[in-house]
Amino acid sequence: MAKGFRVSGACFSAVCLETEQEEGPRIGFAVPRGLGTAVLRNRMRRRVREAARRRLDQLSARWEIVFQPRRASLRAPFEEIEGEMERLFRRCGG
Repeated sequence: MAKGFRVSGACFSAVCLETEQEEGPRIGFAVPRGLGTAVLRNRMRRRVREAARRRLDQLSARWEIVFQPRRASLRAPFEEIEGEMERLFRRCGG
């Protein structure tokens, strides 16, 4: 049986699901068009993806996470995004 939770922060929100399978961790990104042009949406996605990539080894293989970047991720210092990512991964038991 899968169990999950949702986390909200200044730079992104995330939907986390712990599954029985050991194929992961799997990470996805959803950035709605309402957040800006393709250039801005891609920049948000790249910044959050890089923060996740740097800490991915802390995450158990059972987790599936969908990140939803927010506009604040464009202006926030990268260290702030990394800090939110670290808190999220710690909550996932990493």
